[in-house]
Amino acid sequence: MSIAKCLDFCSNLTVRGSLIVFIQVLAIGLIRENLISAMENSVIEEAVIHEIKSRVESHRDELVQFMKDLCAIPSYDSKIRDVGERAAVEMKKLGFDEVWFDQMGNIVGRIGNGPTKLLYDSHIDTVGIGDPNEWEWDPFEGKVENGILFARGASDEKASTPGMIYGLAIARDLGLLEGVTGYYFGNMEEWCDGIAPNALVDAEGIRPDFVVIGEPTKMQIYRGHKGRVEMKIVAKGKSAHAASNHLGVNAIYKLIPAIHAISTMGRPELADHPFLGQGRITITDMKVETPSINAVPNLATIYIDRRITFGEDPEAVVQQIDHIIAEYEDVDVKVLFYDDPSYTGFVFPVDKIFPAWALPENHPYVEAGLEAGSLLWDDSLTTGAWSFSTNGTYWMGKAHIPSIGFGPGDEIHAHTVIDQVVLDDVVRATEWYALMPGMLPAKQE
Repeated sequence: MSIAKCLDFCSNLTVRGSLIVFIQVLAIGLIRENLISAMENSVIEEAVIHEIKSRVESHRDELVQFMKDLCAIPSYDSKIRDVGERAAVEMKKLGFDEVWFDQMGNIVGRIGNGPTKLLYDSHIDTVGIGDPNEWEWDPFEGKVENGILFARGASDEKASTPGMIYGLAIARDLGLLEGVTGYYFGNMEEWCDGIAPNALVDAEGIRPDFVVIGEPTKMQIYRGHKGRVEMKIVAKGKSAHAASNHLGVNAIYKLIPAIHAISTMGRPELADHPFLGQGRITITDMKVETPSINAVPNLATIYIDRRITFGEDPEAVVQQIDHIIAEYEDVDVKVLFYDDPSYTGFVFPVDKIFPAWALPENHPYVEAGLEAGSLLWDDSLTTGAWSFSTNGTYWMGKAHIPSIGFGPGDEIHAHTVIDQVVLDDVVRATEWYALMPGMLPAKQE
């Protein structure tokens, strides 16, 4: 707002109350104008950082309660409707422009309407609780001890949702969303990582330019992880009574050479990479089909989780297993296929091949994430990689959309009975999520 416009407007004011309102509007306008100018020059002023911190602190109690509410709502087996509804309530309260469930049943919020699209990805489903007797507290109500919330989903990955939602609203209020459309994407990920964002792009037509993945990063910037190929080896045998086992062909015995070969695989069969680390292979499950426990099994299946690093091609690692079983009759390897319907009945079939990915440390988007932390906390953040897999396997691995990870919590607590997050970090992460829209590099066409 120019001074001339201010004077012109002021000359028409005759009521004291109107003057007060005008001064308030002018102050907000000048703050936003200075902020936009600073962003255009890639400079975030100290006053903006102070205002972000002040606003986040004013929402501390709401953020903590929101986090507790999310964990208190069970959302395993990809059933996220109820927890999605809770997230929707908060987005509507904060004035998001649109809030809706997509066809798969993920919750989506839009705020802003700029040409650059920034998406905050937080999976709000969890694994189950396992044996309830292993928990020393209610896994959903949880407990708070020494500032740490212990509950299912606390680290993986409900902890990023409060900060993402409040951060986007604060960014809008401070003008940091100028030129940006912000999306919050609360999705299901545990049973097939990458499927929810894949469906968002292909079925919903929303393709962001930049993505932040909220999986736990210990409040650092993560920029990649290994990929994965899920396979099964199926051995066919011939059933017979155990008392006459010479008349049958034991399907389990056919798998023993493959099990041994897989259990002893190492270098050079498993490639290594200086950033992502070495490939891994694990037999994770076994199923047997037999007429009875007094019969020779006629079918046996083992399931394989093959973590792939850079330099390992998915097709090649399948051929690697095929080579191991080549000399055995009626033994085959197959890549797993996911076509389970979501809780809405939506089906999005995909092969269970998840590419490895990483952004270079000097990528402008990585540098922007690091700089945001430095501006907020006068601290040098570090970059790293997850040991597990995330939705980044689609965002960067398949769609090649620049993606980084930032979130409270530590992945070592994921899927454990001590699932936990530091509540101060849940609050503090909100500052980074609020600032990040103003730090975005130029969009690459």
